[in-house]
Amino acid sequence: MKFVQIIDFETERLDEMEQIFEEAGQRSGGRAGGPTHRTLLKDRDNPNRYLALIEFDSYEEAMRNSDDPETGRMAERLGALCIGDRVYTNCDVLDTRDLA
Repeated sequence: MKFVQIIDFETERLDEMEQIFEEAGQRSGGRAGGPTHRTLLKDRDNPNRYLALIEFDSYEEAMRNSDDPETGRMAERLGALCIGDRVYTNCDVLDTRDLA
């Protein structure tokens, strides 16, 4: 079952965070078990708040990725650019479809 982790965070340094996401994507590109898709959302009512939706093929693959030391280093770098704490929400994907 597909799995999505939602990371809710605030920052004034999104450009720097995007660079870290880009570097991580280049390192993990094509690696089995890594993230398969990322969506970044900006809160229209709070200009410093963002939601990153990180998709994996399964919960188990997400947890293996989470245990990877490189993922830990990336999370530390991202955390240093955040205002306050990040909030993580773990979701099983039950349904996805195009509505148009």
